[in-house]
Amino acid sequence: MKILVVDDEQDVKILFQQRFRKEIRNEELNFVFAFSGEEALEKMESIEQEAILILSDINMPGMSGLELLKRIKENYKAPPPVVMMVTAYGDEENRTTSKQLGADDFLTKPLDFKELKTKLKNLV
Repeated sequence: MKILVVDDEQDVKILFQQRFRKEIRNEELNFVFAFSGEEALEKMESIEQEAILILSDINMPGMSGLELLKRIKENYKAPPPVVMMVTAYGDEENRTTSKQLGADDFLTKPLDFKELKTKLKNLV
């Protein structure tokens, strides 16, 4: 499964590579990283249209994760990517807006990687 992780924090790449070391080594998961909403859209263009999972931070400079979510859901319909929104702020407004824009799930930081791995296994 290809997973696009979108977060303006650069250290998220190392964190995911450490937490999913076994899955990456076994080629179960393939991570692609983008550090802004704009970069994520560029990556989406270069990734062959395939079913992917997108984990996107909501609060980023420039294009927010919510704007990115809106554009993804408008422009990528077949097959539609699964989008999980991630934020340090688990407030109801972000959760409601994410759902209205088509988010498939909502996670709060710090990420519970055990929970995330369970969710990923259920998608496969």
